[in-house]
Amino acid sequence: MANATPGTPVRVRFCPSPTGNPHVGLVRTALFNWAYARHTGGQLVFRIEDTDAARDSEESYQQLLDAFHWLGFDWDEGPEVGGPHAPYRQSQRMDLYKDVAEKLLAAGHAYPCYCTTEELDTRREAARKAGRPSGYDGACRELTAEQKAAYEAEGRSSIVRFRMPDEPITFTDLVRGELTFTPENVPDYGIVRANGAPLYTLVNPVDDALMGITHVLRGEDLLSSTPRQIALYRALIGLGVASAVPEFGHLPYVMGEGNKKLSKRDPQANLNLYRERGFLPEGLLNYLSLLGWSFSADQDIFTIPEMIEKFDIADVNANPARFDLKKAEAINAEHIRRLDPKDFAAACEPWLKAPFANWAAEDFDQAAWEAIAPHAQTRLTVLSEITANVDFLFREQPVDDEASWTKAMKGDPVALLTTARANLHAADWTSGPEPLKQAVLAAGEEHGLKLGKAQAPVRVAVTGRTVGLPLFESLEILGKDRTLARIDAALARLTA
Repeated sequence: MANATPGTPVRVRFCPSPTGNPHVGLVRTALFNWAYARHTGGQLVFRIEDTDAARDSEESYQQLLDAFHWLGFDWDEGPEVGGPHAPYRQSQRMDLYKDVAEKLLAAGHAYPCYCTTEELDTRREAARKAGRPSGYDGACRELTAEQKAAYEAEGRSSIVRFRMPDEPITFTDLVRGELTFTPENVPDYGIVRANGAPLYTLVNPVDDALMGITHVLRGEDLLSSTPRQIALYRALIGLGVASAVPEFGHLPYVMGEGNKKLSKRDPQANLNLYRERGFLPEGLLNYLSLLGWSFSADQDIFTIPEMIEKFDIADVNANPARFDLKKAEAINAEHIRRLDPKDFAAACEPWLKAPFANWAAEDFDQAAWEAIAPHAQTRLTVLSEITANVDFLFREQPVDDEASWTKAMKGDPVALLTTARANLHAADWTSGPEPLKQAVLAAGEEHGLKLGKAQAPVRVAVTGRTVGLPLFESLEILGKDRTLARIDAALARLTA
């Protein structure tokens, strides 16, 4: 049977299960499908695989929708959009799957299997000990009507198994090239449970067939199921349910710590954590696109429209990609720097309010924020860092960080701060940050300290922290009176 007809418009799908929090590996798969659809002028179908009532939840479904809106994904068919193949939630398509299963049984592509779990386990263990493949051994493949009746008289229930062909299945993977699976390694498999509920192995290919999917781009962990699906597509073509076998491309694993596959249990896998930390969607997607693909040999930073223009599934690397949080943060920092200043200020707003802000809402000073924002924009890695960087402007007193205090107040901080205060008092506060810098520099020189050592106790006295935004620009925005008052408070603490 032929694969997707050349020249046919690309139709890809993304079909997550609504279980738990969205996973960054899941987002990478969605991104590649979305980018490929947009690059080729094709269509993306967003479908929800929610047939597992024990694990699926409405909360997770809503989280998926919210996450995709935040990331900027759009889809041509699916929830909230509709389309000619609705509904797009598998839990609402059960009659379709039942009809196809009955057609497969009637045509001999599938058969009832009455083997009990205990029998299967016993035979599998025997096969393993004998060094044979331990998959299903076809015990119910050729049952007579009398044998079926006898099993049913015993009260046995049956599942429905798909009958795999007896010859190898070869296909060309868009990422990995030509692959061949032999019959002994791909035994017959279940497609309908004993209670009549369809399994993923049936509903996924059936939906792809009915929705005209031309390219299936998915994770490498699903590669072993591909020959099963190809055989099923061929049967569906014979039944008139499908018109072609899709092209397959299996995306490389995303690896976490210790070179293990990044699992849902890994903290760094949770998409929500990146939102909470203040990653920009553009920054996160830029990084995730590099997990298995590259824009060019010498460019890691690019916009999503630029990615879409260049993206081709043929350029995806089959080797596992390691998730590097530091690189993700560095790429995000660059995207923060590229924001229009007004967009940066707006993006920071959530972290300038409760529950993140550690100051009273009425103490927020919009003019001070607008003045400090340009200095913050060039130094943030993630947006959530803004709170600790600017809180000194909106609090009556800076945060009391004992570790920062101990680190900065070494040597003779009283003498240094006394001199620095006097110099700052005499400085010209109307001519920008340079006079303030010279005041602290002169204090340091008087006490045998370079600027870095001299400004440390001033920074902690004024901001409460050892690191932060440019000190002298910060002092200018805070103002002379508040700066001197905080140095006075620090001196009082040191001499108490």
